[in-house]
Amino acid sequence: MLHKLNPVRLGFLREAIDEHWRGDRESVKPLAGKTALDVGCGAGLLCEPLARLGAAVTGVDAANENIAAAKAHAAGSGLAIEYRAGELASLGLGQFDLVTAMEVLEHVADKQAFVSELAAHLTPGGLMALSTPNRTPQSRLLLIGAAEAVGMVPRGTHHWEDFATPDELRELLAHAGLTMGEPRGIGFSPMKGLHLSDDRALNYIVTARTG
Repeated sequence: MLHKLNPVRLGFLREAIDEHWRGDRESVKPLAGKTALDVGCGAGLLCEPLARLGAAVTGVDAANENIAAAKAHAAGSGLAIEYRAGELASLGLGQFDLVTAMEVLEHVADKQAFVSELAAHLTPGGLMALSTPNRTPQSRLLLIGAAEAVGMVPRGTHHWEDFATPDELRELLAHAGLTMGEPRGIGFSPMKGLHLSDDRALNYIVTARTG
């Protein structure tokens, strides 16, 4: 499922990057000279395309096995990505121009502490991007009930009560000193598959900026 979701996230990110830094929309490396931090990076699914877009990328994940897989895959692809295992707050990584956390917020118990830690790693004038499921009746039915029933995600992956609505995320970001952009939905249809949408009932992706 994450492999199918990644192109949708990348399409949103490319638009946000071009808008934020007013770059050349035809450039194949719009993040050249920029640093990027992907929190909850897993096996590097987002880190690698960010590196190909020109960024100096650091990926962080709490699971050692994910970091081992990410390092091995990056080496095989010839990509120089810094991977670190552990909790973000304990790693002393400094600040980054771009900070991403995709499908992570719903797994975090203390959401305010997590968002504030992300904000602390964002340079002034930087760009943050997050995606997470919305807490709606539709997400309970489809992202948990149906998705687990047909094996699209392992049982117990998600707990509906831990999903955050866009309004709740806006408040978390504001408390951390960030301004949230307009969220875009990530929808699904048999014809289009996963795609960016105005419907935020299932999942949404959003940017945040300092100031």
